[in-house]
Amino acid sequence: MDFQQGLIATIHDYGLGKLDLPDFRRQLRQRPTSLLIPCLMEEFSRPALGLIREVLAELSGLEELVIALSAETSDDVAAAEAFFADMPFPVRVHWTNGPAVAESLQSLQTLGLNVTGPPGKGWAVWQGLGVACRNAEIVGLFDADIRTFSPAYPQRMLRPLLDPSLGVAYVKAFYSRLSLETQSLHGRATRLFVGPLLTSLEQIFGPMPYLRYLQSFRYPLAGEFAFTRDLAMNLRIPSDWGLEIGLLSEVYRHVAPRRIAQVDLGLFDHKHKTLGNAPSEGLQRMAGEIFATVLRGLMEHEGRMLSPDQIPTLEVLFRRVGEDRVQQFGLDSAINRLPYNRHSEELAVQSFATLLRPKVEDLMAAPVAHQLPSWSRLLCCTERLQADLAEAGQKRNITAAPNRTPRRHHHRPLMACPPRRPATAA
Repeated sequence: MDFQQGLIATIHDYGLGKLDLPDFRRQLRQRPTSLLIPCLMEEFSRPALGLIREVLAELSGLEELVIALSAETSDDVAAAEAFFADMPFPVRVHWTNGPAVAESLQSLQTLGLNVTGPPGKGWAVWQGLGVACRNAEIVGLFDADIRTFSPAYPQRMLRPLLDPSLGVAYVKAFYSRLSLETQSLHGRATRLFVGPLLTSLEQIFGPMPYLRYLQSFRYPLAGEFAFTRDLAMNLRIPSDWGLEIGLLSEVYRHVAPRRIAQVDLGLFDHKHKTLGNAPSEGLQRMAGEIFATVLRGLMEHEGRMLSPDQIPTLEVLFRRVGEDRVQQFGLDSAINRLPYNRHSEELAVQSFATLLRPKVEDLMAAPVAHQLPSWSRLLCCTERLQADLAEAGQKRNITAAPNRTPRRHHHRPLMACPPRRPATAA
């Protein structure tokens, strides 16, 4: 914990626990605020979403909760709606891959717009933003698998935006990723890939505003963030694992650093992704797509790209910086008495390093990424798209969802709703 500031304003957690739920509810009523949770149906069989529901049930001033749901049948959607029944605010379960949504989005192809996928978090976030921004001035996003969700999360992330006098347009979360079971460090993609990558690129290119901006974020891959409606409506949405870095790149394009803040949410745990056995699997696939997103950002914002003769330098620098970080995290873990497997961390750095050369070559062959267009761009073509998409996401008359994922999930019954705690007077 510290109190230092930098390019991006940092809201620290000083451990004083000063939350004020009645005042937070009052602020929510004064400035319409929606929350967006992109969600797979399988999350309803896990405890994390139940915890999130119980915390959010206290936010009686919320404008709307939008669940951007990928589901196979209308019965699944109905079960999700039942799961969020009796909340003290409207809950909209938006069926992202439902037949009516597919039909609505396919109709845009006549205008030369391809917004039909690929399915994934980026596509869900893009749809959810379109739906949530119809009525809200502030939109906050949380993942559905957060196992440590607490009342501090929404309060600390949304408060900087609820007071217009603070001048904040975008808030990004950061936290300490620790396993609830073992207390070991998680977040390898951030610790062992993004951090060493940005340091290495800075050594190659020298100080650059875009690299300095990315390095200012304590956890650039955090999937929890919030923004004003005018900003959300003007962001292009990446549709791969480069979503979080890609959104930071979009925010850099639209917002001055003084209007950005990052907020400490403390300890944090959610699903842990494996490294994978090949570049197309697990964290290796994620790292490759993040790397491509960072390089595209350099091309777009700085007009720079790695040349073929710079690739060996990047490979050498990345391994050296990565190995130094492993030693640093080992020291941090030792003093805090956390378990630490240095060998597996070293292997992860090696695996990430092998991705660099082929990903640069792939990027040179196909430099333009598929991004979902901003909502302001789409509304220039069809003013009713937001309303039509919201309506389509509510249609349940057809049960077979298109673009079904190859792996079929067998779901356990949804968790029963535990008794509600009495609401505290606002």
